[in-house]
Amino acid sequence: MSELLSCVEIDPPGPHRASVVWLHGLGADGHDFEPIVPELGLPRDHGIRFVFPHAPSIAVTLNMGMVMPAWYDIQEIDLRRRHDEDGIRESAARIRALLEREKELGVPSERIVLAGFSQGGAIALFEGLRHPERLAGILALSTYLVLETGLDAERSLANHGVPVLQMHGTHDPVVVLERGEHCRDVLLERGYPVEWHTYPMPHSVHPRQIVDIGVWLRARLGERPV
Repeated sequence: MSELLSCVEIDPPGPHRASVVWLHGLGADGHDFEPIVPELGLPRDHGIRFVFPHAPSIAVTLNMGMVMPAWYDIQEIDLRRRHDEDGIRESAARIRALLEREKELGVPSERIVLAGFSQGGAIALFEGLRHPERLAGILALSTYLVLETGLDAERSLANHGVPVLQMHGTHDPVVVLERGEHCRDVLLERGYPVEWHTYPMPHSVHPRQIVDIGVWLRARLGERPV
């Protein structure tokens, strides 16, 4: 296993009672979603620690081999095919190591949300659906399924009913809406409780979406279960 990923970490103002591990998209870094935290409308005593890991820099075939932060290689614009299985599994393992670290800090897995945007969302779904311990939820932003054919054999019993908040832009030219809808339908067919939202935006984040994420996080992590 490679060394633990470097991360941007935002500790809560009070006791640490829950965690959100949030993965950025292709070519970005852990600072990408850092400014969103104050906009989520969380109560001051929310107790949620935010962890934004930096993806390793690799050569990305679709971008003429340019080296950039990426969770896995992308070989063609059609996101349904030729998934980089080795890269996906390596990134998922590194994210699992971050989840283990949160547990070592005293947060049980059922108080951890795994989130991601685009490529980061694909890894969040891949690892979250396979994670051996129950998670609080999966936040999947403008993303799609990777290595879908292995899902039925590999998905975790502990997370068969994990809540999924899936959000997508109706004008997304990068991960087209059809890919998000397909992901939603696959999960619903397998019994996952998917909350689906669309917004009039391209491959980006909408102000109303940030409000909706905050509402969902409060529902998932707002109170420590008795």
